[in-house]
Amino acid sequence: MACDNQNEVKDEVVSDIAPFDPTKKKKKKKVVIQDTVAVDDPWEGNTYEELLDRVFNIVGDRENNLELAGDRRGIVLRPPQVLREGTNKTVFVNFIDECKIMRREPNHVMTFLLTELGTSGSLDGQQRLVVKGRFAPDNFQEILRRYVNGYVNCEGCKSPDTMLSKKNRLLSLNCEKCGSERSVAQIKPGFLARVGPRKART
Repeated sequence: MACDNQNEVKDEVVSDIAPFDPTKKKKKKKVVIQDTVAVDDPWEGNTYEELLDRVFNIVGDRENNLELAGDRRGIVLRPPQVLREGTNKTVFVNFIDECKIMRREPNHVMTFLLTELGTSGSLDGQQRLVVKGRFAPDNFQEILRRYVNGYVNCEGCKSPDTMLSKKNRLLSLNCEKCGSERSVAQIKPGFLARVGPRKART
C-alpha cells in the first residue's frame, strides 16, 4: 500500500510538470518602471542653438579656466635663426636659447644635431653653432623636433619636465611629473651608414 501511495505522488508530480517542447519559448516577464521624481535638468527646454552656444562658451573658457584646461603644456621651440657664413658654413644663431628651453646640455644637443646632419661643427666664441655645409632652417627644426620626442618628452604623460641622468653607462630619462623612468639610446657621433637589405638581382 505504501508503494501505491508513492506511485500516486509520482504521477501527480509528473502531471504538474509540462513535457519539454524545444519549439516553445519561455515567456518574458514584463518589467514595470516606477515613476521617478523629476530632477531639474539645465539642458531641458532649450533649443539646439542655445545649447550649442552654451557649449562653445564653456569650451572658449578653457584658456582662462585652469580646471578645464588641465596642466598640459609642451615645449614651444622658436624657429631656428640660421645664417650662411662664407660659402660652405651654416651658423645656428639661437642654439643656446633652444638648449635652455629644452633644459638640456648644449654638448648633448650639438652631438645629436651633428650626427643627424652627418657633418661636423662646433660652438664659436659667441655661443653659436657653426656647422660645415649648407642647411636650411627646416632641417634644424625637424631634427630638434626629433630630439624633443626622443630625449625630452616623457612617453607616459608627454610632459617636458624631465631630466637626463647617467647610471652605469646607461642614459635614462626621468620624468619629474609622473615619476616614470626609461632608458634612451646613446648618441653615436660620426657617420652612420643606414643600409637596408639589398634587393635581389633579377
